[in-house]
Amino acid sequence: MTGFVEIVEVGPRDGLQNEPRPIAVSDKIALIDLLSQAGFRRIEAASFVSPKWVPQMAGSAEVMAGLTRHPGVAYAALTPNLQGFQAAMAAGADAVAVFAAATEEFSRANLNCSISESLDRFQPVLQAARVRNVPVRGYVSVVTDCPFQGAVPPAQVAQVAERLWAAGCHEIALGETLGRGTPDRVAAMLAAVRDVVPVERLAGHFHDTGGRALDNVDVALAAGLRVFDAAVGGLGGCPYAPGAAGNLATERLAAHLAARGWQTGLDPAVLDRAAALAHSLRAG
Repeated sequence: MTGFVEIVEVGPRDGLQNEPRPIAVSDKIALIDLLSQAGFRRIEAASFVSPKWVPQMAGSAEVMAGLTRHPGVAYAALTPNLQGFQAAMAAGADAVAVFAAATEEFSRANLNCSISESLDRFQPVLQAARVRNVPVRGYVSVVTDCPFQGAVPPAQVAQVAERLWAAGCHEIALGETLGRGTPDRVAAMLAAVRDVVPVERLAGHFHDTGGRALDNVDVALAAGLRVFDAAVGGLGGCPYAPGAAGNLATERLAAHLAARGWQTGLDPAVLDRAAALAHSLRAG
C-alpha cells in the first residue's frame, strides 16, 4: 500500500493517566517536547478533568504553559465539561476532546452519568468551541467489549458515534478500550459506524492487551481509516477498565505501517528516544 496515515500521539494524556506513581510536570513537559520533534501533527498533551478522579492529570495547565510549541503541531486536551474547556483555552490548547462510552455501565463508571447525560454535558463545550473555531474530537470507549456488559453490539457504537458527529465533533475516535477485540468484530463495528459517520472522519484507538492491536489496525486500514492513536512506549490504558493497561506503542505502529508502505512522517530515531524516556517514567 502507499499513502499517508496519521498517528496521533496520546501518550502524554491517555498513557500517563494510568501510571500508579505521580509524574513530575517537568517530566511530562520533557516527554512532550521530545515527541514534538518526531513529526506528529497532533499530540494529546493534557486533560482538564478533576484531579480527584484522575490524579495523574493534575498540573495540566502547568504542562501546557511549559512545553515548547513546535510549528505544525497541534496540542490537544481532554475536556469533560465547559469548565474544563475554559481551562484548556486559558492554557492555550489548540484542540479539545470529549469522551463518551458505548455502554451505559461504562459511562456511569467513567463519567458518573448515563450516555445521554454525558452527551448533554458536551453541548456547551461544542457550542463554545464552535464560537472559537476550536476543533473538537469525540471519543467513544468500549467499542467492542465492556468490562461490565461484555460484547458490545456494533449498532450501539454507531448510535453514540452518530450523536457525537451530529453534535459537531470533527472526528470520532473509536476506542477498543479493553484490548479484547478481534479483527472480525472490529470489522463489524466499523461497518456499522461507517454508515453514520464519514470514514475519513474516523480514527482507530486500539489497546494491545490481547496482542491483536496491529491486526485490528490492518482491518481498520482495509475499511478506509487513515488516522490512528498510539502511545509512545505503550504507556497507559484506562483507569476505569481493569486489566486494560497497554495502549498500542507508537514506535510499533509506525514500524508496522512503514513495513507495509504507508508514510507517517515520523522520525524513528526520535520515537525510540521518546520511548526510552517513557519507559523510564513508568519504571520510576
